[in-house]
Order: sequence, then structure tokens, then C-alpha cells
Amino acid sequence: MQKSEAIELLHSQMQSQNLRKHCLSVAAVMRSLAKHFGEDEDLWEVAGIIHDADYEKYPEKHPSVLIEELEKRKEDPELIAAIRAHAWGYRDGLPKPETKMEWSLYTCDELTGLIVACALVRPDKKLASVDVASVQRKWKQKSFAAGVDRAQIEMCEKELGIKLEDFIGIALKAMQGISSELGL
Repeated sequence: MQKSEAIELLHSQMQSQNLRKHCLSVAAVMRSLAKHFGEDEDLWEVAGIIHDADYEKYPEKHPSVLIEELEKRKEDPELIAAIRAHAWGYRDGLPKPETKMEWSLYTCDELTGLIVACALVRPDKKLASVDVASVQRKWKQKSFAAGVDRAQIEMCEKELGIKLEDFIGIALKAMQGISSELGL
């Protein structure tokens, strides 16, 4: 699946601008992580773009509806596996992530929300005003962005071999690179 097809699929299934921006954030981080690991940047970016495509319409079935669509289209099995595994723990019966791509999608998904929250409390509400240290300070405040599963993000160390501070840095830089698209 090409990026343009992924965007088209996302827009056909999701109307919420905030959810679309979340998917673009995850896509940017996934592209950066693919580059870090020497993997297929285009494929990883597509996974980020579409990972929540069915969430708005079918939250109780997410990601099953999307997976069925991808299987029907005979999309890359690696892409399908990453989409399936990113919802591990969210829905019963979904597999634990295994590959670097699967763990990357699983761990960065929540982190993008925390980074956005960090930007929104800055006076200018811009990602450019956020640095790794400010994210780490907010990290320690469990009441800040309380819905963010920090334990899920922390798995980056064990499963990806990336220190949390470096993982935050990779994600933040990637999101700053698309800040105009995110309106941040």
C-alpha cells in the first residue's frame, strides 16, 4: 500500500481531525523508527497512518474491521500483523507484538499523545517549545495525561533496545518535523 492509498483509506473511515492528526503523528514516528532500525520506512509509515483507521466507526471491534479490509486487499502480511499487535491488551485474543515493527507501533502509539499534551500546556502550544526534558518532567506527573499508558511506552527499552529518553527524542523530533500538519 502506498502512502496516498493509506491516507485515502484513513480519510474514508475517519472524520475526526484530532484522530487523523494522531495517526499522522504515529506515522512520522514509525518512519523515524524504521530509519533507526534500517527497515522499510514507507511500510512502517503506512502502518502508522492506518493503525487506527477503524477506531472511530468501530471502537468495539477495533482493529478487526481494518484487518479484514487489509486482508481482502491482500496487503503486506507484515503490515497486517503490526496493526493486529498494536491493539494487544486492548482487545482479548490479539497477539503480543513480536517484531521490531510491531513493538514500535505498540510503544509509540501512546507516546504521541503524551507529546501532544506536553505541547498543549506550553504558552505557544507548539511542538517546537517541547524538549525531551520537559516530556520527562511531565512523565513523572501521573495525573498529567493520566490516560497515557506509560508502562506500554517503557517497553521500548526491553523490546526495542532504545532507552526511554532516546525513544522520546526520536518521537519528538519526528513529530516536530510535521508540526505544521499537526497544527502544533
